Amino acid sequence: MNNVLCCQQLSKSYQQGEQITPVLDQLNLTVPAGELLAIVGSSGCGKSTFLHLAGALDKPSSGTVLIDGIDIHQLNDKQRAAFRNQHIGFIYQFHHLMMEFSAAENVAMPLLIRGDKPATALTQAQHLLTQVGLSHRMHYRPSELSGGERQRVAIARALVTQPSLVLADEPTGNLDTDTAEQIYQLLRELNQQVNTSFVIVTHDLALAARMDRQLKLAHGHLAPVHLTEQAVAAMDLLDA
Repeated sequence: MNNVLCCQQLSKSYQQGEQITPVLDQLNLTVPAGELLAIVGSSGCGKSTFLHLAGALDKPSSGTVLIDGIDIHQLNDKQRAAFRNQHIGFIYQFHHLMMEFSAAENVAMPLLIRGDKPATALTQAQHLLTQVGLSHRMHYRPSELSGGERQRVAIARALVTQPSLVLADEPTGNLDTDTAEQIYQLLRELNQQVNTSFVIVTHDLALAARMDRQLKLAHGHLAPVHLTEQAVAAMDLLDA
């Protein structure tokens, strides 16, 4: 089985004046093709930092990140931007859709950026929006869509370039329970259809428990954590 993502001895520290704050400490991770991986951890543990490094949005203090066998941090800025466009999809908690464009135009944007013809890009965008159940809303602007519909648009945009890896930051964080369930079902369905690997950072333990594998980020390291839907449901009852 091919490995889509491979992090080796990945470290990241931030320096302010003479103070150095370590966030990630020689972290190792391998994600095979088609895996749905959840990463959980407390606020401030470095989950977003990890996503930025894995997504070629920030550079590590040391260590390597290989995506499809390419050391992404050995690329120059222009090469990294092109690599992100072709190989990585991003799903954000707050959608980051462009409000002046329609759903179809938002989804088509990564294809337009890489130079596809507008008609081709819009056709592919419309196909993805149909897959996520929004064929009837593709000409609506984000302000005319519900929160769940916006997240579906964001998922379609992440997948439109057919990336091998999708990085998701709290994809159900602002959704109600029913909508979050719909988003999970959609992620699972698309994962099975296109064999894209998903790395999902989340506080939603119920979502994490339904992934293929769960890891906890703490003290700069990733470690296996066993979450079951039954255990998470019991925790929810205790909190009620």
